[in-house]
Amino acid sequence: MTAEPVPALFPAATEEGDAAGSVTAEVHHGDAYDLMADLEPESVNLIITSPPYWGLRTYGLEHNNDILKEWMAEGHDKEDSPPYEWYRDHGGILGLEPLPEWFVDHLVEILQRGAPALTPDGSMWINIGDTYFARWASLRQDGRQGLGDNPRERRRTPMGGHRQEKQLLMIPARFAIAMQNHRWILRNDLIWHKPNVPPRPERDRLRLAHEHLFHFVKRAKEGRPKYYYDFSQVEPDARDVVTVNVQSGTNGHSATFPPRLVTPRILSSCPPGGTVLDPFAGTGTALQVAINNGRRAIGFELSETYSNAAREKVRQILGVTENPFEDIEQK
Repeated sequence: MTAEPVPALFPAATEEGDAAGSVTAEVHHGDAYDLMADLEPESVNLIITSPPYWGLRTYGLEHNNDILKEWMAEGHDKEDSPPYEWYRDHGGILGLEPLPEWFVDHLVEILQRGAPALTPDGSMWINIGDTYFARWASLRQDGRQGLGDNPRERRRTPMGGHRQEKQLLMIPARFAIAMQNHRWILRNDLIWHKPNVPPRPERDRLRLAHEHLFHFVKRAKEGRPKYYYDFSQVEPDARDVVTVNVQSGTNGHSATFPPRLVTPRILSSCPPGGTVLDPFAGTGTALQVAINNGRRAIGFELSETYSNAAREKVRQILGVTENPFEDIEQK
């Protein structure tokens, strides 16, 4: 289904330093795969997002645990990733693929749909975490592993190749290389050090206390890539390791972007008055930071619960009492 445009809340910002209240904001409920394709060409300055982890949470969405059998029943090899559209039409959800390779392929496929919308001098910042392999994996609806009484379900994941018990899957690296193979230029692998990660029961490895933020830009048709970057807006020491605490989630969403992590990325990689897109917006932290810093904000979110939470957050920031948003049905 083609997305309907969501009405803007305020006129677009036109001058550097415009405050929140003079920028536009949109939150669309739907699948980023569809909504990315409906963006105007070269209309987005920055795509910044934290996609779902692979194989950890359902985020309250229904998924088909038999999808691998259905793919193989059509005569395909399990190692060959189905197109995202086939996967979704058969009950698949991004992040719940039976194999991590499928997840990487689908994430790249979705992000590629947004490439035409990115300005030639635009950037993409993608936050992605890793997962340890277990033949019988635990899927939690919400919450962080190791904290709280979070209901979980078990599912069997096929072993083979690098998929071995206790294996750190190196999903961020596999994703970054896949993006490079699609002609993206990787400018930084920023390490987000999380000093307050929750305790874990394992006693045969160190706690996983970091995630990656990859900075991609478009490959130039000739010469070196040129892109907007305000070096004065990054962290004071300008290093590719930043320490920011994990913060409590909102509206049942446990994996929220800390504003301290997002703010330097938006200020350095999107010009004042430019447009920031978060295609996996969650409860809207990146949108909040963008608006508060005079940028236009667009968010896509598949979960109706989270998209409603993001809309409410945007309304509060902009001081809007009525709901100006139209629901966008997912395909």
